Amino acid sequence: MNIRSAAAAVIALIIVLTCFSGCSDGAEGSNTNVQETAYEVLYEEAAEDAAADVGCSAVSDSASAAIIYCADNGEVLYGHNINDKRAIASITKIMTAVVALEYAASYDKEVKITPAMYAEGSSMYLKEGEILKLSEIVKGMMSVSGNDAANAVALSVGGSMEKFSDMMNDKARQIGMKNTHFVTPSGLDSEEHYSTAYDMALLCAYAMENETFREIVSQKNIDVSYIYPENKMQTLTNHNRLLSLYDGCIGIKTGYTMKAGRTLTSCAERDGVRLIVVTLNDGNDWDDHCGLYDYGFSVVERIRLADENRRIEIPVAGEENETAVVVPERNMDVTVKKEDKDRIEEHIYLPRFLFSPVGSSTMEGTIEYTLDGKVISAARLITEK
Repeated sequence: MNIRSAAAAVIALIIVLTCFSGCSDGAEGSNTNVQETAYEVLYEEAAEDAAADVGCSAVSDSASAAIIYCADNGEVLYGHNINDKRAIASITKIMTAVVALEYAASYDKEVKITPAMYAEGSSMYLKEGEILKLSEIVKGMMSVSGNDAANAVALSVGGSMEKFSDMMNDKARQIGMKNTHFVTPSGLDSEEHYSTAYDMALLCAYAMENETFREIVSQKNIDVSYIYPENKMQTLTNHNRLLSLYDGCIGIKTGYTMKAGRTLTSCAERDGVRLIVVTLNDGNDWDDHCGLYDYGFSVVERIRLADENRRIEIPVAGEENETAVVVPERNMDVTVKKEDKDRIEEHIYLPRFLFSPVGSSTMEGTIEYTLDGKVISAARLITEK
């Protein structure tokens, strides 16, 4: 069965022929941002829908709070106590790394280690006078959870712990983390330092879009190079055992304090689907993440709704029996629950006709796919080359 036939089997077709002129410039003006708008609407609606827990008798865990989050579409596949504010320990360093790497993208500064950067707890054992690039310090922070590395990032980027925490909180608001407040770059316990399973899932999904971040957290072992001492190289082993335990795991971060208990965020990909799992205060987190992923991947799949084979004919005015063909300008792939596929509807918005001559690759209309009235994918329709 070809792609078009497969899609037709599960999609109810609704063709809407609009009555605007066949001028492609007019269509362009009204639909220039169709892809971006659909993406924004999708995630805004997903965020609103995700406020409540999602139970399932087929899966369980030992955590005080847990979530399976689909990074592809923002849907919560499973969760309990997902909005409870809790101590989060070293998974805090995900935000520290995000702020640092976005800063380093324009200025990967050299950082000289000082005693003010030393910290209790887990460490990459930085020594006074050593010099490293900011991005190299992030490697140590994310692999062995170096609290000294987190302090080095905060002081070198923010100038002080307080100013860096402001940067972290600004980024949290930008991402949409509504129940989160950061005080320390490392996640050491503080009454005013907290987040939720849902907010941390949002952060993980955002962080994993950063190629440098993703490369760092996906490695079981990583080399950290120093500027001074010259030629010093430090090989560190990632604390995240899921990189070895679960097929498809590509990150991200472990954590533990007495107050928070064991905290774990992870990301896995299979067959084009990317899922995030977060557990807070979970003494059986490794096994729980494996079980939660097994469930998550069993209920969703990546499907192609349309591509260049979705050819739609439009009459051409002034030319007897002549038609033009429009196609989606890109492949339209989405991740959906398997049980939802047969409720997807296709909507096509085109003029009644085009004027001759018809150009090549000009935008003439739009194609949308909706699920229960919500746009899940949209693209421009362009004339076939």
